[in-house]
Order: sequence, then structure tokens, then C-alpha cells
Amino acid sequence: MNNPNSRRTFLKQTGVLSVSSMLPLSVLPLDFNYKMGLQLFTIRDAMANDPIQSIKYARELGYEDGEIYGYDGDNDTYYGIKSKEFKKQIDDLDFTISSGHYDFSSHFNEPMDKLKRYIDQCIEGSHTLDSKYITWPWLAPEYRTIENFKILTDKLNVIGEQVTNAGLQFAYHNHDFEFTDHNGEQGYDIILSGTDPNLVKLQMDMYWVEHSSNKSPAELIAENPGRYVMWHIKDMDKVTRDYSEMGNGSIDYKKMLSTIDKDDLRYYYIEQGGNYSENSMQSIKDSAIYFKKHLQRYL
Repeated sequence: MNNPNSRRTFLKQTGVLSVSSMLPLSVLPLDFNYKMGLQLFTIRDAMANDPIQSIKYARELGYEDGEIYGYDGDNDTYYGIKSKEFKKQIDDLDFTISSGHYDFSSHFNEPMDKLKRYIDQCIEGSHTLDSKYITWPWLAPEYRTIENFKILTDKLNVIGEQVTNAGLQFAYHNHDFEFTDHNGEQGYDIILSGTDPNLVKLQMDMYWVEHSSNKSPAELIAENPGRYVMWHIKDMDKVTRDYSEMGNGSIDYKKMLSTIDKDDLRYYYIEQGGNYSENSMQSIKDSAIYFKKHLQRYL
């Protein structure tokens, strides 16, 4: 579908033109190696009010894939919607969910049998959504000691084995606290060395690596082949070093994405956790326009 007129007809017929008509045809989706993904936490305020309409809007902007959060395992719901119904509704939008952030940190001190029951719930929800990855996204501040990082690696291996045996894959997502120095030790080094690469993959938050690590994203990928299967791509405010819309910040993503090793990459998600120039929905629009025009060609 290379003819602009036929493309516009297609978009109009499918209802995508409502937002896409505001975008230059040069930045509309073409053929790329990866779906343009969105971490839905970026628009968590909108998702809390109307998750399906929020995803529909993101889809109209060109986001094709998402990473979810907030699963209620006891009720098998995403955003208050039963998982099977949620899957049906996102299928109708031609939107996929390739990964989910699940609340493992809340189970950190629970007995292993309770953790395993929660893992089973996450597996059930992921299978329903046809997600490939279950991701540990966060470690609460009270657990961020070197000894607890060692305990964490054991838990990650247990979860990874259970998830892998269910036909899915498991990953760990970093923030800044993993790179904090504890008398010459870092939590992230303990995670890297203490987890089984076949059971525990890694989701690199490129913003936090640029913000807090003494190594670059490219260096970490080179040192850990086969592990970085997912990326979070978000920009850094030039003054405050807080989050920023894509293109407004200080991270040179053109240089990074044009040169970095992508052999292990399976999915990426654009994200902005806050510090919106106007609001979250405007931010995902601004980021989509910039990303399509300047960065998507590398992915």
C-alpha cells in the first residue's frame, strides 16, 4: 500500500484517519522490523477512566503493541475488565499486548507457595492476552539492600522457571536504584550474575541506564548477549533530568538506535512516566510524531 491516496482511503475506512489525518503521511506506519509499542503506564490517568478508548486513541496514533500493568489476579481482570473480554476488545482494535508488568514486589516477603499461586495467575492472564513476556517491574524501597538483591535473584530464577515451563518468558525491568553503590557492590551486578540467562531475560529501561548507570545501553547489551529482549525508550529533560516527550530531551536516540545491537531485541515500548508538557495523551501524540519521523526507521 505505497500509494498515498489508497492509504488514505484505507485509513478512512478503518476509522484510523480521525487522528492519523493530523499526522504527515511521511510519518505513518510503513514496514518496520518491530511494532511501535507503548507502555500503557504512560497514560495511566486516561486508562483509569476509559481503558479501551485510551488504547483506541493510542492505536490511531500508530502504536500497535502495548505493555500492560495492574493485573488483578484474584479477579482475572485488567483495568477492571475480565481478561477474555479485554482481549476481545483489543483484538477489535488490532492492538496486541506483548508483555505485562506484574506486582511481584508486593509478594516479596510472602511464603513461596503464595508467590507461586500469584505466578500461576499471571501466567493465566498472559495466556489469555497471548502475551509473550511476564515482567518484574519494580522493587519497593524497603527491599533495596544488597542482601535483598541476593534474595531477589533466587526469586527471579524461581519465577523464570515457572513461567518458562508454562511456555512463556520472564524478564526483569531496571530503574535507577539497581545502579546505586553499596560499598562497591551494585544490585544490578548481582541480578546479572545470579540469574539464569535462560530463565530470566532483561528489559532495559534506556532512560534509567543513561540516567544512573556507569555503563551505556550498548555496553550492557554487548556484555550480556541473549538477554536484553525488550527496551523501554523514553527521553530525559535537558535541565531537570526528569522524563520528557521523545525529541524534547537530551538522549541522542538517533545515534543510539542507529548503531546499537538489536539481535536480541523482540519488543520495545515508548514510555513517559510523568513530567508531561501538557497531559499524558498529548505526550504520546507528540512522542509518536517525533518517533515516526526521526527514529522508527532504525527499528
